[in-house]
Amino acid sequence: MRKLFGTDGVRGVANIYPMTIEMAMQIGRAIAFTVKNQVRRHRIVIGKDTRVSCYMIENALAAGICSMGVDVLLVGPIPTPGIAFITTSMRADAGVVISASHNPFQDNGIKIFSSDGFKLPDEVEASMEDLIFSQKMEALRPVADEVGKAARIEDAKGRYIVFLKSTFPREYTLDDFHIVLDCANGATYGVAPHVFEELGARVTALAIHPDGKNINLKCGALHPELMAAKVKELGADIGLALDGDGDRLIVSDEHGNIVDGDHIMAICAMELLKQRKLNRKTLVATIMSNMGLQIAMEQMGGHMVRTGVGDRYVVECMRKEGYSFGGEQSGHLIFLDHITTGDGILAALQLLAIMKKRGKPLSELATVMESFPQVLKNVRTATRMEIQAIPGFPEAIREYEEKLGKSGRILVRPSGTEPVIRVMVEGPDKGVIDEIADELCGLVMAADRG
Repeated sequence: MRKLFGTDGVRGVANIYPMTIEMAMQIGRAIAFTVKNQVRRHRIVIGKDTRVSCYMIENALAAGICSMGVDVLLVGPIPTPGIAFITTSMRADAGVVISASHNPFQDNGIKIFSSDGFKLPDEVEASMEDLIFSQKMEALRPVADEVGKAARIEDAKGRYIVFLKSTFPREYTLDDFHIVLDCANGATYGVAPHVFEELGARVTALAIHPDGKNINLKCGALHPELMAAKVKELGADIGLALDGDGDRLIVSDEHGNIVDGDHIMAICAMELLKQRKLNRKTLVATIMSNMGLQIAMEQMGGHMVRTGVGDRYVVECMRKEGYSFGGEQSGHLIFLDHITTGDGILAALQLLAIMKKRGKPLSELATVMESFPQVLKNVRTATRMEIQAIPGFPEAIREYEEKLGKSGRILVRPSGTEPVIRVMVEGPDKGVIDEIADELCGLVMAADRG
């Protein structure tokens, strides 16, 4: 059983175990111990989002790393994919992001990238847990000039901005685009507006005034309705909503209609197929992606494979099988030809390039796939629950799966980052799937009440 790491690093309420400064220091020591394998100075990059708790966790992490004789490079608030980029660009030994992504401000988390810019595999995280809880590092304390030191990279955002712009075709500009951009009061607020403006776009920026507490608050990729309404109000060409740490993208077409990650993947996969740049003609998605996406891929002459939920599992599949593009319905989009992890700004640039090349509005491009009706509901529980232990739940699943047959599906899973049970039902009849989802959520809530 994992004690610390979930599907996306360590996460929890800030200042409550496991997101305490004491544990952050231990995690820092474990990261440093893991990367120290040569007789030379090692360096680890630390970045963060805009949560008020990032300051204390940043200092604790840096102290733990330095106490093991490894140097720290601080970059301040920057999107998660920016840390992946800076880590590889600086030839650092690891990169750490302090962020709880799309969660509310009181939560925080620690994500770790290896020197190649990819998230750590499960086995490495497990070995770090062993280091922490076995206290194997206690006797290892460098002294004198062997302790680490910290320095700040002042131009990290500028480096990342230049990289992002380099992924947009040089023959195009965004001079004729009006973009509504929602930065979720998160890590992209000091990056994303500059990227699109420097490429020529007229940008109406929303949620770019973080105060430590308003990250993801009724804005960003989890609440794109704000952005979509502004697109419709201003008659903009497109709306872009990023999440708190900048690795997700949800968009709005010119009419204010929300376009989710599945549709963005379909549009980009179609273009990559046309250019013969979609490796093995295959898109990698997760079990959460709509059945309509798989049908669209087959109609385009491509294929789609599914992984477990989490962008790290999408990336692992892509690397193992040699695929080049994948993502999640939630807006994680991974272009491995450009970067090692999901990047909301980079994904937006690829989508805008397609609109520019084809000369079509997003509403027209989005017709490449038709979604099956799908309902997704979250039930927050007092503690983490085992689905199979919920009275009557397995039997209800079997009954409803028989009712839907091959024209639908049910997926129930616990969140990997919080005490939430996620219920997804998909099928041709919206009324039927709503009823099924409500019944299943009711069983979870009854079990939670005990």
